[in-house]
Amino acid sequence: MERLREAEMQKKAGIIGLGLIGGSIGQALRENGWEVVGVDSDDSRIADAIENGAIDRTGSMEGTNIVFVATPVDSIVTSVQQAIDEGAQVVTDVGSVKGRITKEVTDHRFVPGHPMAGSEQEGINGARPDLFRGAAWVLTPGENTDDASFATVRSTIISLGADVVVIDPESHDELVAVVSHVPHLTAGSLMRIADDHSQEHRPLLRLAAGGFRDMTRVAAGHPGIWPDICIDNATAITSVIDEVIKSLEETRDLISEENRAALLEKLQQARTARVNLPTGVPEDVELAVVRVPVLDQPGELASLTRLASEIDVNIYDLEIAHSSEGQRGVVIMVIPADKSERLLGGLMANGYRPSVRTME
Repeated sequence: MERLREAEMQKKAGIIGLGLIGGSIGQALRENGWEVVGVDSDDSRIADAIENGAIDRTGSMEGTNIVFVATPVDSIVTSVQQAIDEGAQVVTDVGSVKGRITKEVTDHRFVPGHPMAGSEQEGINGARPDLFRGAAWVLTPGENTDDASFATVRSTIISLGADVVVIDPESHDELVAVVSHVPHLTAGSLMRIADDHSQEHRPLLRLAAGGFRDMTRVAAGHPGIWPDICIDNATAITSVIDEVIKSLEETRDLISEENRAALLEKLQQARTARVNLPTGVPEDVELAVVRVPVLDQPGELASLTRLASEIDVNIYDLEIAHSSEGQRGVVIMVIPADKSERLLGGLMANGYRPSVRTME
């Protein structure tokens, strides 16, 4: 707790990599009263970041309470180690592939992360402080990540307006292949097909309706980051591409067979799933406080939040109360009251002895 209080008072953050994501993090932190120091391999970006209000100055990560590494995935490991070597208390990253990074960086101060937010805008000039409001921000803590580091990263991210989701690195990489990586590649394929046809039929792209524009919007993102992402997450991406190909082949066959009923069923399933995509947190929610006695050791906090994420229980607030009597403590979670029984059942099934009370 002392470490958390000290971090709260000093509020000095670092950012390595001053593109769209790094710049947006910097702007959001500075709006919240943080001093932000930033570095980038391109000196012109540093000047732009200062001008755009993303950082206060450039320099070492020494004395920072938290550092965000927002470089391309192939240089994340090196940048994380740089921040640790320069004296950062806690380090996290924003890479969209987590498996390799989690295996290669085992320092207890590192908490791997991935904000599920972006923009068709590119670089530091596209940064904006509200980019993460309402967005999911995934954390994939490793076995060595200590609870204080995890709590610092989680609370800082929540202060930026994001919703924290905790899962293991392998599940993360499989899921983002479905919801991010393959959709980007699919949008790119559709745009290439449209572009090829437009060479023969000039008016084609002028006829592109809103649906086509919405579906292919992500293809406007910076292409330079994608080769490394695809290679790092090749197994999951190729598996999902195979599923997409199989699904399209099934749809093609239904059309060829003029099977209206089966085609309608597939389209209805897709429509229902799309309509039921999660939205923001409800405004009027009854809350409950769950207290969980735990051993005061690395990984306990991450295990609890991961369990809550897996059974679809949102944690609105979280606190660690350390005990003065040996290596024990209590994790205090504020959750929706109507999900308390679900969480209690999950906790007890995993050997915990929780208690719950409704908040007045």
